[in-house]
Amino acid sequence: MSSAENPAEKYDVKRALKALYAPSARDFSRVVVPPMQYLAVDGHGDPNTAPAYAESIEALYGVAYTLKFASKKALGRDFVVAPLEGLWRAADATAFTRRDKAAWEWTMLIHQPDWVTAAMVDAARAEVLAKKGLAAAGALRLLRLDEGESVQILHVGSYDDEAPTLARLHDEYLPAHGL
Repeated sequence: MSSAENPAEKYDVKRALKALYAPSARDFSRVVVPPMQYLAVDGHGDPNTAPAYAESIEALYGVAYTLKFASKKALGRDFVVAPLEGLWRAADATAFTRRDKAAWEWTMLIHQPDWVTAAMVDAARAEVLAKKGLAAAGALRLLRLDEGESVQILHVGSYDDEAPTLARLHDEYLPAHGL
């Protein structure tokens, strides 16, 4: 019985889905990502300088920890707050290799166990808004993604050092594998 099925055990998505959360830093790997739900917030701009990015991350973690404690208290189900994840896009994909971070759009995510409901998220958002005054908490939502087959690699380093990895992915790995 997994910790997701046994409420007495603390659920940790990094352990439950180790192949997704412990990728190689050297080689690309193909994985199948199951449907998963996340606490999510959207934004735009340079993650190093955009105030909205920092505020969104603070709100994400504030609501994620509020959900963790509410789940433990109300449901008797505890979980490890998952690591921050992000989906990045731009109208012009070369914005990433050119490092034009002002053109980046992002959705920042923290995985939530399946038992976390939209009503729980609404209550946690309201609590964080009331206690901490984090306006960005009002923009958070519960998002379910079904990404399916994906390619991943662990990037170690700053956003500024990602361009060579992205170039290898798009110019070498994907074409070589018919993707």
